[in-house]
Amino acid sequence: METRKVQLSGGTTYTVSLPKHWAQEQGIESGSLLYLHPEGDGSLLIESDDRRDAERRTVRLDVRDHDVDALCETVVAMYVVGYDRITLVDATGHSPERRRTVRELTARFSGFEVLEATETKLVLENLITADNVSIRKSALRLRLIMLAMHRDAVRAVVDDDPALARQVAQRDEEADKLFAMITRHYRRALVDLREVDRLGDDRAELFEYYAVARQFERIADHAEKIATLARERSEAPSDDLAGTFSATADRARRIVESAADVVLSGANISHAYDALTEVDALVDDLDAHHRDLYDHESAPRAHFFGLLLDSVQRTAEYGGNIAELAIQRSVRRDGDLDANRP
Repeated sequence: METRKVQLSGGTTYTVSLPKHWAQEQGIESGSLLYLHPEGDGSLLIESDDRRDAERRTVRLDVRDHDVDALCETVVAMYVVGYDRITLVDATGHSPERRRTVRELTARFSGFEVLEATETKLVLENLITADNVSIRKSALRLRLIMLAMHRDAVRAVVDDDPALARQVAQRDEEADKLFAMITRHYRRALVDLREVDRLGDDRAELFEYYAVARQFERIADHAEKIATLARERSEAPSDDLAGTFSATADRARRIVESAADVVLSGANISHAYDALTEVDALVDDLDAHHRDLYDHESAPRAHFFGLLLDSVQRTAEYGGNIAELAIQRSVRRDGDLDANRP
């Protein structure tokens, strides 16, 4: 860390000198343009006018030796870390399987399209900029999808409805697509202050929205797991088991909703504390239900419903993670934990 004294120039302007070695590393000289980013915590971030920015977000990759799995993982990583233009080159020619795979893959990402396709080159380009994205609204949209998936997955088990279970699995792709976009812009904001400006939230808020969305995505995965189990089950559950499963799943969703309201909608912090209390109570009840299953049901039936109740517990615990984040957010913004407790 270096220190500098503030100087008054011309009676109206404050000036601060830049460390010479940093300026030289960044190619800064007299007349260079710098970006100043005032932060809410009293800090001021300085960013150079990096003309290589567009170049860094464009990549050309020889995929001749990539199998389908490696190609998919590489393209996903490039999208998530923030590349805008990806050129996949194979001098021997792209196989029909690879072309099909790339087109299916781009359909999983918001704003990504195959812009050019030749025998040896596939060009993927992002068409959505941060100016048109709201991370908070995207997280709210993901919440709606996740909760609907979870409700329908539970109903698919209770009503023995494999068609509804298949619909839940299909909607998981929509949840993954939305979370990938949130992750992409959050990752870009970590390294590009202009991305932060375009998104309209400070970095602490972006982290909180991303962290909540991460919990939503995990809950959506468990909804898909419940739906998969519903498709594999050949008989409807008994009324007692169906009632227990449905009631505990409803409690888990309410935990998630209550905690998320604090982070995304400004609800009173007391909801977060209530959610954490309910997580503990629900976990205790689920433990009792697990013991009862293995005492009174056949082993296959107990195993099946044990898996369902495990997903309910995971859902509640992810809601608890959101509640903890809500309390941390309150402390960050208000600085006084006691003042925010119910």
